[in-house]
Amino acid sequence: MHVEEKLTAETFPEQPEKATLEGKNKFIGFWVFLGGETVLFATLFATFLALRDSTAGGASTQELFDIKLVFVATMLLLTSSLTSVYAIYHMKNFQFGKMQFWFGVTVLLGLAFLILEIYEFNHYMHEFEFKLTSSALGSAFYTLVGTHGAHVAFGLLWITTLMIRNAKRGLNLYNAPKYYVASLYWHFIDVVWVFIFTVVYLMGMVG
Repeated sequence: MHVEEKLTAETFPEQPEKATLEGKNKFIGFWVFLGGETVLFATLFATFLALRDSTAGGASTQELFDIKLVFVATMLLLTSSLTSVYAIYHMKNFQFGKMQFWFGVTVLLGLAFLILEIYEFNHYMHEFEFKLTSSALGSAFYTLVGTHGAHVAFGLLWITTLMIRNAKRGLNLYNAPKYYVASLYWHFIDVVWVFIFTVVYLMGMVG
């Protein structure tokens, strides 16, 4: 099937993200990219675990972390992963409007998560003077969590750009793989956050 063909719900393939060679290449390229990202975060996690007790006389993780705030942020991000699943479901059913709607909800939830994270960082800096340069713990914490936050911001920009760029074009076999890969990326950063929530916050609260 050619990208130029007039597509309908009946002729749209079950796996539009892999219906073309370009789509398959995007899919393979994404997994290669994901391998590098996994190594990056594994390194940051290892660094944090090695330096988590190096407070330089400052506040410990038990004193710092507000688990209620982090839990709310976690629920927002996990819910955004679910809404992106809805978006891809509608993509596979050739329902462009509904796909755009659920990706829009995903972006709003991700933005809310990012706002809470910025608030959290600001709180630590002003309430506890816990900064990037205050201790080895501070450096490890802000580098790990901040790198994840940067990935969230990139994901929001990616999905938003796709939505705006294709708003008038509709859904086709050229942009379907792009939406699909963006969704996979979003799931990846959600999974990374689950590890951050567990390793950094939950383990940090128990010491």
